[in-house]
Amino acid sequence: MQNTQLRDILNEAREQIENAANRSETEEARVRFLGKKGRLTEILRSMGTLDPEERKALGKLANDARAEIEGMLTRKFEKVKAAEHALRFSAEAVDVTEPGAPLRIGAKHPITRTIEAISRIFMRMGFSVTEGPEVETVFNNFDALNAAPNHPSRELTDTFYITEDTLLRTQTSPVQVRTLLSQAPPIKVISPGRCFRVDTADATHSPMFHQVEGLLVDEDVSMSDLKGTLDVFAKQMFGEDVKTRFRPHFFPFTEPIAEMDMSCFKCGGRGCRVCKGGGWIEVLGCGMVHPNVLRVGGVDTERHTGFAFGMGVERIAMLRHGIDDIRLFYENDMRFIEQFG
Repeated sequence: MQNTQLRDILNEAREQIENAANRSETEEARVRFLGKKGRLTEILRSMGTLDPEERKALGKLANDARAEIEGMLTRKFEKVKAAEHALRFSAEAVDVTEPGAPLRIGAKHPITRTIEAISRIFMRMGFSVTEGPEVETVFNNFDALNAAPNHPSRELTDTFYITEDTLLRTQTSPVQVRTLLSQAPPIKVISPGRCFRVDTADATHSPMFHQVEGLLVDEDVSMSDLKGTLDVFAKQMFGEDVKTRFRPHFFPFTEPIAEMDMSCFKCGGRGCRVCKGGGWIEVLGCGMVHPNVLRVGGVDTERHTGFAFGMGVERIAMLRHGIDDIRLFYENDMRFIEQFG
């Protein structure tokens, strides 16, 4: 009886394997006949009840059937695999006569463009460009800049500390200190770079931002030199019709101290959405370098004076291009970036 079953299994296996259309159906045939619960496996397990002579004869037939089924499966797997490859290659074929896909040309980021524009203006006025590290010492970031020990900017709520003595710089002003320590007057430099402060991101604030710091130290430098320099910058950056004004303010590293406003370049000072109806726009902070800062660099304060200024690059870019949300600079949305190409 088992002989008849073996012939039936072998015939059924031939038919199912031959009709298998893909790898999945071929695998189903393998499991059906040769799996742990397969039909041929069941016969092999039932051989224990047979006489030795019958078991020997049936064992040979069963092994021959297994070998034949395994051979059929191997050939079928190779065949369906080759068919699948051919189908995939056909679907993925490249027509070399078709024109290539157009390449998207990138554009400089508006922050980079703004830094370059600012740098060109001051370089034409004789300033050189220098840079400093983003990881700074507490001494360069606060102490040397005349910041009081209890100044609120030193708090953990304002500053990212790495260790007790190192931090992510909160401004580009530490480059002033490094320049004063490494270079004797006359000094005439600007220093663009990234800064970091503990802040919650919104339309006008970001924990990471960019500044451009300026420093000039020489003999007979006065506040009028500072005002004239920044007036030239404003006119070249925003248009010759722009007017500037200076208001008293406070920074620990300058004295006297001012914030510079410019007349609204959109409405000419009449009042609009850009200037919030006031006719003036706050642009940057500036002042004469405090003698305590000059002394850190060993500068003779009886002979030399200097001025410094610092501006937010994002603010300049937002004003120049009419951008109303600082977060757009950092989202890397190509639709936004490509507008500046």
